[in-house]
Amino acid sequence: MTDEKQPSSGSRQRIDKWLFFARMLKSRSLAQVYVQKGNVRVNGERITQPSHGIKVGDRIELAMERRDVILIVRLPGDRRGPFEQAKLLYEDLTPPPDETKRFTPFEQALRSPGSGRPTKRERRAIDRLTSGDE
Repeated sequence: MTDEKQPSSGSRQRIDKWLFFARMLKSRSLAQVYVQKGNVRVNGERITQPSHGIKVGDRIELAMERRDVILIVRLPGDRRGPFEQAKLLYEDLTPPPDETKRFTPFEQALRSPGSGRPTKRERRAIDRLTSGDE
């Protein structure tokens, strides 16, 4: 058998394959689209080609939907395995989420006056104002 599937430590691997193997995205085709949209930076440079080669030591920055992820490539991937194996492919340098941006459950339940659907009380007040009744 040939050893083509097992990349050596000095070789390069496609960024879309690595993102899939590292379990950053659910499928390789999603990884390709993600890279093509320009959501990935390698060593500070935005890349748009899924065939871009990465090597051990490269810094990858992903602009995810809810957060930005910063990874250092530690190993090339050879298959999509369980999460515990995928964690060995990278070192995560993502800063912890800012606690000041989070809302408490009480703050999430509150809404500012006039936003969203009116309450029954607000609706009756609106009806009184529009009909001229006081």
